[in-house]
Amino acid sequence: MSSVIVAIDGSAASGKGTLAKRLAAHFNYAYLDSGSLYRAIGVAVLRQGGDPSNESQAVAAARTLDISQFTPEDLRTEAAGVAASQVAAIPAVRAAILQFQRDFAHKPPQGKKGVVIDGRDIGTVVCPDAQAKIFVSASLEVRVQRRIKELRAKGEVVIEARVRADLEARDARDSSRSVAPMKPAEDAWQLDTSTLNADEVFDLAKKFVAGKIA
Repeated sequence: MSSVIVAIDGSAASGKGTLAKRLAAHFNYAYLDSGSLYRAIGVAVLRQGGDPSNESQAVAAARTLDISQFTPEDLRTEAAGVAASQVAAIPAVRAAILQFQRDFAHKPPQGKKGVVIDGRDIGTVVCPDAQAKIFVSASLEVRVQRRIKELRAKGEVVIEARVRADLEARDARDSSRSVAPMKPAEDAWQLDTSTLNADEVFDLAKKFVAGKIA
């Protein structure tokens, strides 16, 4: 294998993105938020006035995707998250970006010796050969409160019932889709962050990864 691969999967607002970034920085590995690719595709469709659940529109956006056309702010809205979950349920969209993710994993940019990739199907489909696999979860109630805090910090008006409904809908789409559903890999370490803060989660995961790559 050409690089060390750390695959981090889990549900929305479980804390996997924060964890993945910190692990990448700690081990000096490259980082890829696979969700940002789906978010960009979804936003691209929305910008065209289209429907992210429309297969032809979503596939066209995936095949012509230029991630440089989106700012982090463009991709972190709640609308972008919902659109990402919709396009990610389309098999042809996943196929269109699968090779990009695998190339990134096996040939990290900037000469890095490893990568940390987070998403929904990294350990099961994208990189089943990853040395370290973590599946991050948290209770729905905890995730709702985390997402509300995140959105309010951005100055967005938040309706708790809507946040809850959006997370429930995304969980349902992500776990029930026919291709690459969200689920722990058989050899993944399952980490429930419901009662842990970010530092506690990082300390546990850091030790796990270190043990896997030693």
